[in-house]
Order: sequence, then structure tokens, then C-alpha cells
Amino acid sequence: MAKPRPGKKDLDAYTIRGTTKVVRAGDCVLMRPSDTGKPPYVARIEKIEADNRNNIKVRVRWYYRPEESIGGRRQFHGAKELFLSDHYDVQSAHTIEGKCTVHTFKNYTKLENVGAEDYYCRFEYKAATGGFTPDRVAVYCKCEMPYNPDDLMVQCEGCKDWYHPACVGMTIEEAKKLDRFVCSECSSDDDVKKPLTAFSASPAADGKVEPKRRKR
Repeated sequence: MAKPRPGKKDLDAYTIRGTTKVVRAGDCVLMRPSDTGKPPYVARIEKIEADNRNNIKVRVRWYYRPEESIGGRRQFHGAKELFLSDHYDVQSAHTIEGKCTVHTFKNYTKLENVGAEDYYCRFEYKAATGGFTPDRVAVYCKCEMPYNPDDLMVQCEGCKDWYHPACVGMTIEEAKKLDRFVCSECSSDDDVKKPLTAFSASPAADGKVEPKRRKR
């Protein structure tokens, strides 16, 4: 009578092949794509397990890049933006190439230096339907677009709304030299006279709530 084969066992950690980096459940990792011409896939490890032959597998939840989603990449999507999908998978641990950090959107905008392994996520994504959670986000400027942290924006001293330089007839270089900015709607108000003591370059730079935020 054949002996029963031992089952799978859960592992607390896995050391990435060829490195000293250790990953655990909850960590975000870069995984080798099937097409070598593409950037690495990004996933969050849900579970690590080994079978009776010590083959190590990881259960992952995939992050999608905007261009991999049904709607594709849009103007407000940042270069390091990812969507946390509802697509789960099991992969060989040997396909893990390295670790990365997927920040919340708020924490990402506070980074002084963005490294190659820094990403951010502000949406969850349903792979089958193309739906997003949340389905509404704050929008800014005349163009009423969500904030892209890669883009410079200027804040009106009067209404405190934020604008893309191109949307108010300025170049990026001109915007960077500004000491103060007043939008066309506020430029006729007599009470907007005092100079700015500090100039913020993005909606998230000072952490204040802008009163003219709108929901998309």
C-alpha cells in the first residue's frame, strides 16, 4: 500500500534567488514577465507555500498598469501608477526578481525622492469589468482632471483651486518662476493683493483641503 504523499506547507518567508532579499506575505514584488521586452509585473504576495518536492509557489494579487486596463492609460495617470486588481494567481517563487513599495497616493506625493522601486495606488480595479473603486475622485483645473503627481500645478491665491500651467496660458518654465498666481476668475477681486509667503507646486504639497474640489 502506497504511503500518502505529504501535502503543501505554508512558509513565513522566501529569499529571492540570487539575492539576500527576503519577502513575506503582504510584501510587493517585481515578477519576471513572459515577454522580456516588457517591464516587470507587480504583485502583492498573499501566501507562500512549498510542496513535497520543495517547489516554492506564491499566491499573488496582481497590480495592473493603466495601459493594461480596459480603458487604457489616460492623461491623469502617473508614470508610477498601479491599480490593485481582483486578479489572483499562483506563480513560481523563482519568477520574483525583486521587492518594491506600492505607496498610498497621499504618501507617494509626500516622497522627496521617488526611486525606481516606488509606485503608488489610488484605485482598486475589477479585471473582468474594467470597474474602479472609488469610481469618483477629486478633479482640478479648468480641464477638470484628477491630479497627476508627475505634472506641475499652480494654486490660485484667491480661490485656492489648482491649475495646469498650459490651461492658464503659461509654460512650465514660467510657472516655476512664479511668486504668486491669481486665476482669471479671481483677478478682478480687490481683496487679493498680498504676496504669497510660500509657493506649493502640487495639490498634495501642503495637505490642505481645497474648497473648490469637485467630484468626478
